[in-house]
Amino acid sequence: MISVATWNINSVRLRADQVERFLLQEAPDVLCLQEIKTPENLFPHEVFEKLGYTHRAIHGQKGYHGVATVSRIPFRDFSKHDWQDNGEARHIGVELLGPGNGLIVENVYIPAGGDVADRDVNPKFGQKLDFLERMTRWAEKIERPTLITGDFNIAPLECDVYNHKALLKVVSHTPIEVETLQRFADAHGWVDLGRKHIPAPERNYSWWSYRSYWRAKDQGRRLDHMWASPEAAAQTRSHRFVEETRKWEQPSDHIPLITELDL
Repeated sequence: MISVATWNINSVRLRADQVERFLLQEAPDVLCLQEIKTPENLFPHEVFEKLGYTHRAIHGQKGYHGVATVSRIPFRDFSKHDWQDNGEARHIGVELLGPGNGLIVENVYIPAGGDVADRDVNPKFGQKLDFLERMTRWAEKIERPTLITGDFNIAPLECDVYNHKALLKVVSHTPIEVETLQRFADAHGWVDLGRKHIPAPERNYSWWSYRSYWRAKDQGRRLDHMWASPEAAAQTRSHRFVEETRKWEQPSDHIPLITELDL
């Protein structure tokens, strides 16, 4: 059995103590981080080294974006794609070499897309859709058991947001984003583990805005995801979210997800 976690940490250096607390408490074998906001030379390697996460793959940049995968299981760097075609650090893939040998773990941070759901008015929205289309072309060619995880910045189902009708025109839940993400899902037959193990319409949020007290009205969205190839999905045994991290002092606006696989 192995466990894989994902967390948009919103600055790994600012929240290194929270990452350490999470790793000590939950002890996943692999942790995929998004929005690390640091280049590799400033990454807090010592935090992970002392906890036994001696294998690390980092694709970072100064102040923005960035992803990192840390592991107690040996792995090799497998892929690094620029699906936005602009040099931003938003993806890294590894192949596990110990327990779970051969599983590919793809860690991705899909662009948020700005505030206006119109590519003619808001270029960032167009970049988000194009990013997803490039991922779709990539997914059509996958031949290995793969887990893709991270901050997708899209809540696809009506029950993945606190108010479906109110958010239909809000970036992250618009019909065009949901349709584009579905094409990506269909390109490889991905299984949405969040809904395999926590069936709709059960509450399953992973993000709450900093702009309002997060729990008072529970205005959450399911923006973070773990999807698996059909053969890998068949080996998953559990999937859960760790909501308590959102209550920690100066938390990330996202919470971690953890999946266990019988590998």
